[in-house]
Amino acid sequence: MDETAELRTRVRELIRSMPGAQREFAAAIGLDETKLSKALTGTRRFSPHELVRVAECCGVTVNWLLNGSDDAMTVTAVPAPAARSASDPEHHAQSEPRRRILEIAWRLIAERGYHRVRIADIAKACGTSTATIHYHFPSKTEVLNEALRRNVKLAFDRQVAELHAVGDAHDRLLRLVELQLPADGVLRAEWSVWLQVWNEVSLNPKLRSLYTDSYDRWYRTIAMTIRTGQEQEAFRVADPDAATAQLTALIDGLGIQVLTGRPGTTVATMRAHLHDFIQRTIVRGG
Repeated sequence: MDETAELRTRVRELIRSMPGAQREFAAAIGLDETKLSKALTGTRRFSPHELVRVAECCGVTVNWLLNGSDDAMTVTAVPAPAARSASDPEHHAQSEPRRRILEIAWRLIAERGYHRVRIADIAKACGTSTATIHYHFPSKTEVLNEALRRNVKLAFDRQVAELHAVGDAHDRLLRLVELQLPADGVLRAEWSVWLQVWNEVSLNPKLRSLYTDSYDRWYRTIAMTIRTGQEQEAFRVADPDAATAQLTALIDGLGIQVLTGRPGTTVATMRAHLHDFIQRTIVRGG
């Protein structure tokens, strides 16, 4: 069985484990039922966006969908165990209420700010009781911790889905930059959550271990991409570790400027600065 056939088999198994019919699953992932049927029979491929939506809806990772394991070697670094929740397709029905609560809490934190969101606000948005929220998340700090883990999963899923077929390291690095820009929608919400985590971590050392594990996945992804570029002789950078530190710091700093509305700083200017750095420092080894 080839990789695409195995992917289709896994998606079919997930659909069977879900309540409702296939058309309801298609609606849940925002896909026309006919297109879903064609993807399941192999007459069309799942797009990267569709893979991410399937993974999100079913509580699994794109790496599990494509490779059969959360830990399978892929084009990006795999999250450390502490920074993720393992895929659990067999018990999705039991985990669905918690997943829905987390998704709503994550959105509220991104939109309003961690300190402006109460457990009662999450309960109201979910249409449930505060007792139910506390059952799944014993404390508000745990909500923030899980919001951070969700950030890690979203980025990991997006990168695996978009990059697993991109063999050229230069193209892959530019795509990684593109996937990290704080554009509108989910990406900007992820950045908002990261900003709030950075603030909380600077004030509460107890959060640093989870943060380090979470950020390390992104750092290692950049590093492994640069080293692959060296092996392909596409990059002439002398010190890949230094280049990784510089590039990730530049992405962080420019992202903060975009989110805080620094005059003259936009997603487009951030992209231009990053492309210039990659060309001068990594490609040419300047």
